[in-house]
Amino acid sequence: MDAGEVLRQTSAVIGRPVTIWEVTGPHEAVPRATSSAGAPSPFDLHTILKRWKVPIPVGSVWIAAPGPASKEQGWLVAPVRSRPASGPPDGRERRSRDRLALELAGLAVGCIANLGTASPTGAMVHQATNPLTAARAGVQLAMESIGHWEDLAADRRTTLLDELREVLDDIDRTSEYLRVMKESARSGALTARGERGGRFDAVRIVRSCLTLEGRILRDRGIELEFTTDLEAVYLKGDPNALFDLMVSVVRHAADPVGPKAGAGVRVELVQKGKQLELVVRGRGTVDVAKARSVAENVFGGRVSIESPAGEETTLTILLPLPPQREG
Repeated sequence: MDAGEVLRQTSAVIGRPVTIWEVTGPHEAVPRATSSAGAPSPFDLHTILKRWKVPIPVGSVWIAAPGPASKEQGWLVAPVRSRPASGPPDGRERRSRDRLALELAGLAVGCIANLGTASPTGAMVHQATNPLTAARAGVQLAMESIGHWEDLAADRRTTLLDELREVLDDIDRTSEYLRVMKESARSGALTARGERGGRFDAVRIVRSCLTLEGRILRDRGIELEFTTDLEAVYLKGDPNALFDLMVSVVRHAADPVGPKAGAGVRVELVQKGKQLELVVRGRGTVDVAKARSVAENVFGGRVSIESPAGEETTLTILLPLPPQREG
């Protein structure tokens, strides 16, 4: 779970939008993330906390939601922190269910942000405002809503839910790819080259790239077909270079000229002995020079191309595999 998911679930519990606010000045607080799709309601956090005689240091982060319509207090506010507050002096809990939900949300967001980060506030804001996090929460809410529609035919409901599940899977794969890239950047793998490079899962990189490119091509009416039986195969070098190579090859293969327009792109990934073979077929004109430069200079591989007149082009990239087990 991340901070964005905490906001979404808290909003579902109390039935109102939940927003994270950061105090950026003596008289200023700005929204950093919200559970709702639109802009958060106007809110003077500074005035409210001052009236409650609560310290409001610049840089502090708060989580807030509109109060119940039946009450005059207007807003529920709780700090984002990593340690729980002290219990009531007499042991009697007087806070409402909504207030407790908000307190727990602030504690959860604070704990998530503190896991292995040097800047909790920045990490929390990144998680909550990450477009992929927001998109995933939106898709989940849409699925929940569709499940409650009574005037929707059963077969149509099933089709919609299946399509939305595919979107969730794509978002999860993309998030996982970005997480891997972030970890690789920390270890210096993104700047590695050739024998000095680190190991990375080539199947994951290729699959993540094709997931993103497939969405783009589908909007243009071009189908991208990917086949592989591989689960994980490790290369040595720069994963970012492989990702860029795949983007270039696929986009060129999908951009045919004249009567070739509208054809699809097929990508196949197989292991042949101690080599990883990547085959891309399409009716576009592939940038062979770039493909050969990356394959040879970064991974020590080689590239071949077949382009019969009037037929699809086949680009084959062979990349040498290091020992798949370290040590």
